[in-house]
Amino acid sequence: MELLLLPGRQVRRPALKLCRTGSLRVSARIRRAYSSKPQPDIYDVVCVGGGPAGLSLLTALRANSATAGLRVALVEAQDLNKTRSWTLPPDRFSNRCSSLTPSSARFLDKIGAWSHVKQERVQPYQEMQVWDGVTDARIEFDWAQGATGSTIAYMTENLNLTSGLLSRLDELGGTTIFNAAKVENITLGEDTEDLDLSQWPIVHLSGGKQLAARLLVGADGANSPVRTFAEIKSRGWDYNRHGVVATLQLEDHGWGGDAMKIAYQRFLPTGPIAMLPMPGKFSTLVWSTTPSNAVLLKSLPAKDFIALVNAAFRLRTVDLDFMHTMTSGQDDELAWRLQHTSFVAEAIPQTVVGVQEGTIASFPLKMRHADTYIGERVALIGDAAHTTHPLAGQGLNLGQADVESLAKTIEYSVLHGQDLGTRMSLEGYNSERYTKNHVFLGVVDKLHKLYSFENGPLVPLRSLGLNAVNAMRPLKNFLMDQAAGKGVKLF
Repeated sequence: MELLLLPGRQVRRPALKLCRTGSLRVSARIRRAYSSKPQPDIYDVVCVGGGPAGLSLLTALRANSATAGLRVALVEAQDLNKTRSWTLPPDRFSNRCSSLTPSSARFLDKIGAWSHVKQERVQPYQEMQVWDGVTDARIEFDWAQGATGSTIAYMTENLNLTSGLLSRLDELGGTTIFNAAKVENITLGEDTEDLDLSQWPIVHLSGGKQLAARLLVGADGANSPVRTFAEIKSRGWDYNRHGVVATLQLEDHGWGGDAMKIAYQRFLPTGPIAMLPMPGKFSTLVWSTTPSNAVLLKSLPAKDFIALVNAAFRLRTVDLDFMHTMTSGQDDELAWRLQHTSFVAEAIPQTVVGVQEGTIASFPLKMRHADTYIGERVALIGDAAHTTHPLAGQGLNLGQADVESLAKTIEYSVLHGQDLGTRMSLEGYNSERYTKNHVFLGVVDKLHKLYSFENGPLVPLRSLGLNAVNAMRPLKNFLMDQAAGKGVKLF
C-alpha cells in the first residue's frame, strides 16, 4: 500500500504508481475496476495538433533524458501518414513555406530533428532588402561576406519541416499517436472510488476513445478547441487583408549560384509583398493585399499573374493600382509601362518568368493573442496562443520559442518532483513567453498600420527613420541579431 498523490486529495490505493520521473503507470487492477464503464487512458502530456509546434514539443520531451519517461500522446486530425511519405521532385516546391531563424534551427538540431529535414530543400539567405513602395526609402540587412554566422534565416517548406520532425519522433519511439483522429469534446474527468480525475482534462475522440491528461497542450491552431475548453479568451482583429502565396520561377540561374541569397520585401499601401529565396531558381511569394486584389490574382492566367508580381517590385503604386483594375492584359500593360519607368535592377529581385501550377492560394490575415498561455492542466503554444501578420516572417519562430520554453518548464517540474500540469508549475512558461510575444505582436501590428498610409505627414517621417537606421551600422547589426535570434535579448 502506498500514498497516492492526486489533485485535490490523498487516496491510499495500491493500483496507481508514480514512477521516478513523475510519469504514470496504471496497473491492470484499475482497468478491471473500470470494466463496467469505458475509462480514459491516462497520460502525462496529451498534445492536440500535429503541426510544427506540437511535433517539436513531443520530440523535445522524448529527446530529453529527464522527460523521456513521461507517457505522452499526440492527437492529429489530418493523416500523418501523408506527411511521413511526403515528397516532391527537386524542381517542385510547396506554396506554404517558413523562414526559420538560426535560433530555431539550433533548437531543432538540439532535439535531433534538423538532420531529418531534407537539406537540399532548405535555402539559407544572408541579406534582406526592404523598402518603402511610396518613397523608395530603403534598408539593407546584409551580413559581411564570410562573416561568422552570416545566415539571417533558412527558407523551407512547412511540410519539409513537419515530415522531418515526424521522422525524428518515430525514431525516438514512445509516443502514442492518434492519427486522423477528430476531437469530439474535451471535458473534466470524474472523481471515482479508485481515482480522482475531477481536475484533469479528458479528450474525447471520434470512435469513443478517451484520453486523460495530466497536462493538455493546445497546438491546435487559431481556432483552438483546447483554448475554448480552458475558457481562455483570445483578443485581436482581422486586417481585412489576405496573404497570397505562390511558388515562382526566376529567369536565368535564379539567385545567382554561389552568390549571397537575398530576400526582398516592398511595403505597398495595400500591404507588403515579399519574395524569398528557395533552392535553385525558385522563390516563394507572400503578398499581403486586399481581399478583392487577392481574388483577382487567383483568377488571372499565369502570364498576367506573373506580370503583376513583377510590377509590384518595379512600378509606382499608382501604376500598380491601375493594373489591379484590369481583368486581363496585365502582361502587355507591364511591358508598356516599363518603357516609362526607371529603377535600379540590382536593388530588386530577378524577373519572375513562371509560376508553378496549383500553388497560387490565399488566406485571411489576422492578429490574435490569448489572455494567458496557461490554465489548470492546460498550456497553449504556437497559433493556439498567438497569430500575427506575416510581414516579419516570424510566426513559426515564435511557436518554436514557445516549445523550447514549455519543454524546459516541464523538465524543471520533472527534475524537482513537481506536478507538471498545475498552473503554478506552468507559470514559468507563461511569464517567459507572454510579454515577449505581446510586444512583438504589437510592433508588427504598428508596422502594418504605419505603411498603410499612402500620403500624409507619416510618410516622410517613416522614410526618414528607415534611411537613418540604414545609415547606422551598429543599430542595423543589432536588429539583424534579433531577427536571427542571436546576441543581446531585445526584451
